[in-house]
Amino acid sequence: MSMLTPPGMGGNYRITGDKYPRMRRPRRRGRLVIAIVASVAALSLVGWGTLQLIDVFTGGSTATASSAKADCPTASASPTAAAKALPAPAQITVNVLNATPRTGLAKQAADELKKRGFRIGDVGNATKEYDKKIAGVGVLLGPKASLDTSLPVLGTQLAHAERRTDTRKDATVDLILGDEFTSLTGKADADKALAALTAPAPSTAKGDKKTGC
Repeated sequence: MSMLTPPGMGGNYRITGDKYPRMRRPRRRGRLVIAIVASVAALSLVGWGTLQLIDVFTGGSTATASSAKADCPTASASPTAAAKALPAPAQITVNVLNATPRTGLAKQAADELKKRGFRIGDVGNATKEYDKKIAGVGVLLGPKASLDTSLPVLGTQLAHAERRTDTRKDATVDLILGDEFTSLTGKADADKALAALTAPAPSTAKGDKKTGC
């Protein structure tokens, strides 16, 4: 019997020779940890791939919408912008001049403008520079400062009249009647054009609605 054979054991349990089996700790725990890590990595990869597919099919709408919302301007505290600072008809002095061969047109137009609230200056024939040289309905003439103030207001009374400026020093404006002139714009249409000219500008909130903010 070998010295390595425990007492009382023999037969199939006899250990012979100088080698014996080594007892090692099972490696099940290490394998379990590796399996868990691999599963987490696989789930993460699947989740990332799913998000990429969603982004492809939706065109990144979620991110785009969030970005657009962040970039939208803040609406103005006031619902409407201030009205344009234009003079009222009573603040505008108009010289009515006739550049046509027909008589009486200047007085006719001047009387109607006076009824509509304009101040009337000189009434008569146009100067040689313009006499019989206005082919259209008329010319609105004034200083450079009147181009965006008095002339637009006067222009509501005679549609399609040409606007020009000169070097005069006062604030008066001229209405020079041309060959195609027959009468001023109807009062109802002129009042509507004047109201539209002095109406408040659209609010910022409306602008945001148009841009989808």
